[in-house]
Amino acid sequence: MKVLVTGANGFVGQAVLLRLNGMSNVTAIGSVRRATIFADAATPFAMVGELSAQTDWSAALAGVQAIVHTAAHGCHARGGRHDSLTELRRVNVAGTLNLARQAAAMGVRRFVFISSIKVNGEHTLPSQPYTADDVPAPIDSYGISKYETEQGLRQLAKETKLEVVIIRPVLVYGPGVEGNFRTMMRWLSLGIPLPLGAIQNKRSLVALDNLVDLIVTCLHHPAGANQIFLVSDGEDFSTTDLLRRTAAALGRSSRLIPVPVPVLRMAARLLGRDDLAQRLCDSLQVDISKTQAVFGWVPLVSADTALRRTAQDFLAKRAN
Repeated sequence: MKVLVTGANGFVGQAVLLRLNGMSNVTAIGSVRRATIFADAATPFAMVGELSAQTDWSAALAGVQAIVHTAAHGCHARGGRHDSLTELRRVNVAGTLNLARQAAAMGVRRFVFISSIKVNGEHTLPSQPYTADDVPAPIDSYGISKYETEQGLRQLAKETKLEVVIIRPVLVYGPGVEGNFRTMMRWLSLGIPLPLGAIQNKRSLVALDNLVDLIVTCLHHPAGANQIFLVSDGEDFSTTDLLRRTAAALGRSSRLIPVPVPVLRMAARLLGRDDLAQRLCDSLQVDISKTQAVFGWVPLVSADTALRRTAQDFLAKRAN
């Protein structure tokens, strides 16, 4: 089977390619915007330029039976302003649907789309995790763009022979992780006291190894066609517990001050960072029972094992 992986230079895309390249019955090709940012010279790749409604995918799709679509415009801030919904629709929605239409026309059998739990929403109530069959309720522009892409893909699947599989991951972590998770490890490794020792929320995470394992399963499993799946490690942590377990993986003692959550929320509001308080204090849990039942899938690695590998990679790179 020949598989095209978009966003091949990204955190998830690189890991998917590495896994596929180790499989004897798979030929993997990665797509990138520019050859200069593609790290693995041993993997065949196609330069396709920007993900847009005008991108020509014909060369990259030649002989391809399946696609793993990880490429996307993220919810980043530029110049102090968040990317607009118009821009996210241009790239994430129009760009993805353009690829999918060309794939269907060229006889690609399966399209695995990496969406986001943001399609479900931003937080859950206690003991009420999101499920794959919940009514979507995206709030921010990124979540809306992912949901609109899902809708377009599902309609295309009805009109063509293309099988669409949608995966909505929670926060992904693992060796090479960037963003807030890396910042957290840096604070912990430096022994910086953090006022986060009294948070009793519950949040689901997914290790990169577990996400990649599910993606590979979705490439070939017949029961996955035209379905939506949530994915996590199957273990939920409070923010406080996550900090303690990550510190232990780093070989450090966590220095957590038990500041009451209402005080944290008030301080965040005064600083104009209600979004940060939400990520730290609110719950966001997912129910992966459908994923497990349909595929007979279980997470490949435990959360503690994944945290240890992530911490080891962080420490090794910091030493260099």
